[in-house]
Amino acid sequence: MNIDRRNLVTLATLAAFGFESHAQNTRGIGRIVVPFAPGGAREYPARAVYQEMAQRLDEHWIIESHQGAGGAIGTVFVSKSEPDGKTLLMAASSHFITAALGAKPSYDPIKEFTPVANIGMQSYVLMMSTSLPAKTLSEFIAHVKKHPGELNYSSAGIGSSTHLAMAYFCKAMGIDMTHVPYKGTQEAANDVLAARAHAVIVPTAGAGVYLQDPRIKALGITSKKRSSLHPEIPCISETGPKDFAFESWFGLLAPAATPKATVERLNNAINGAIREEAVSKRLLSQGIEPSHLSSEEFKTLFMADHDLMTKLVKDVGLLNT
Repeated sequence: MNIDRRNLVTLATLAAFGFESHAQNTRGIGRIVVPFAPGGAREYPARAVYQEMAQRLDEHWIIESHQGAGGAIGTVFVSKSEPDGKTLLMAASSHFITAALGAKPSYDPIKEFTPVANIGMQSYVLMMSTSLPAKTLSEFIAHVKKHPGELNYSSAGIGSSTHLAMAYFCKAMGIDMTHVPYKGTQEAANDVLAARAHAVIVPTAGAGVYLQDPRIKALGITSKKRSSLHPEIPCISETGPKDFAFESWFGLLAPAATPKATVERLNNAINGAIREEAVSKRLLSQGIEPSHLSSEEFKTLFMADHDLMTKLVKDVGLLNT
């Protein structure tokens, strides 16, 4: 094919124009950054709400995975982004855990972010191996007290939410159990099924696959009220201390300097999306209780969770783990 000089100039001009048009079209795209690998627990709440949120904003939004360094790469990316309401971080309570464990993250979990909206709350279910003689939560606690240090519990790893939840439970109940960390929640639960571990706490969303298995028994849920997903499971606070609760939030954070008006606009759109029945059902199917907090209410929750995580890490002695 022969192309003369004039045609080359025309093609170059068209290419430049098309490239510029594409750049203009993508400048207005909003993105929710998930700081972990695609398909994980952190990605689901973002996918549950982002399309309906985008419709209310009359904007195009996408979900991007910026994984690596235990979530730090994506988190830092958002903290350094323009505070224009176009880049949000899909965060959860683990946002504070690295700092609470005494490490030095490459970002400040509070000062570099503005809480935008709380998508929902996730609770956890305490399960035990049916190889133990206990049948109820009270009997389980009594049995462990008779055998201090002899029984163990598994978790998804040191510093994971399942570790913190179980350590918090043991301290609140005054019982002594040995922690056995695994690489993930499924591995931890599988060893309870095999009776190599005696107890485990798993996210509510993951509890369903075990509830019908005779080798494991659900004893209680860590939320302040019974779960919509598993209302038959009593709250731990119904047997133990009345104020016992351990829940994780899922929410969207923006860079720190994001204008208040922008935050409010995003909050209204996200809450409107969550109120849609289809969105609420998506969240509930994953064990997430939908939330409709204002940005200020979410900020209060955000700060309270930071204080709880910091105190919990000290109380259960994880700094020496």
